[in-house]
Amino acid sequence: MEGKEEADEKRMGVVLSSNNNKRAKIQDDDSQPQTNNVVSLRNKHSEVGERIAETGFYQSMELTTDTPICTKTSKYQTIEVHQAKHYGKVLMLDGVIQLAERDANAYNEMITHCAMMAHDNPQNVLVIGGGDGYVLSEVLKHSSVKHVDHVDLDGDVVEICRTHFPWRDAWEDPRVKLHIADGAAFVANSKHDFYDVVIQDSSDPYTCCEDGSLVELPSCVLFTQDHFRNVHKTLREKGVFIFQSECFQIPSDLDCIVKWRKQVLDLGFHHARYGSITISSYPTGQVGFLLCEKDRDAGDHTTNNKHTNHPGDLQQQSSSRIDQRFQEIVKKGCSTTYYHPRLQKSCFDLPLWVEKKIYGDETRTTQTETQNN
Repeated sequence: MEGKEEADEKRMGVVLSSNNNKRAKIQDDDSQPQTNNVVSLRNKHSEVGERIAETGFYQSMELTTDTPICTKTSKYQTIEVHQAKHYGKVLMLDGVIQLAERDANAYNEMITHCAMMAHDNPQNVLVIGGGDGYVLSEVLKHSSVKHVDHVDLDGDVVEICRTHFPWRDAWEDPRVKLHIADGAAFVANSKHDFYDVVIQDSSDPYTCCEDGSLVELPSCVLFTQDHFRNVHKTLREKGVFIFQSECFQIPSDLDCIVKWRKQVLDLGFHHARYGSITISSYPTGQVGFLLCEKDRDAGDHTTNNKHTNHPGDLQQQSSSRIDQRFQEIVKKGCSTTYYHPRLQKSCFDLPLWVEKKIYGDETRTTQTETQNN
């Protein structure tokens, strides 16, 4: 695809020399064991990392000497599993880190439980993407769940993760039906008013070139207005939609967050809030999601949101319900290690400059109301 090589400069697997901390490209040197993304360095250490062209940000992770554990080129992408010295096993797709065992709990627990707890009684759940299976395993911790459709485009990702990661048994749960299919097409052909929660755990939809232009990646179809409309249709009256929404520290990502939020609100979701997650293996150590709710009165589930106020007793009742449901998960021996009920609200508290960018006048209204109170 035209512009692909240049676009890969934004987020790609690179090797960073430990001597001068500059980006080093892979060389065709048969004397060195290498993959598309990792090469043994002179000090016998290997590192895999990412470069964000528009911010000049570099990040790398040190690997063990016996990596990679697995590498395969599927119909859609190059899949790799590496062993990091401090981050455990690392899943990479086309040179981009998707998951590292040490902090995978942060993203996967938050994008799952913030959505599940935002619904009073989630029974039918759709997981789009997330071929590693971690989100699916978190969904199954909720006893209210009766059925989960898990849709992922690349069956090779599922099979590799079944082999190499500890949550491999999630697909064996009788409540789960796995579909190796295009997520957007699956949603377009789904029943209307069927799902209580839709969780979209996708890879990046765009990449940014040096000149600032955006190049579409395969997942971009999951971020279109048509797809959001189809998600809205397949959700029940009080349905919840949550989707991976990139990093507010990267300018092109922040612009997309603003655009996506406007799109889902225009389509009929009554609330759309950006929640932030701290995760050190992702660029800048931060990633987020948009939590979108069809229920007009749903705001008290999550946050003193930017454009509605709810009576304090409603917020207290909702908080108590979430605490109770969380304790039920703990008693079952299925506790979390990152998510806890207080984050159901606090993850939506953002730096002021980010709030102003995402919410605009809504932020100023909230500040005025706070001062008056």
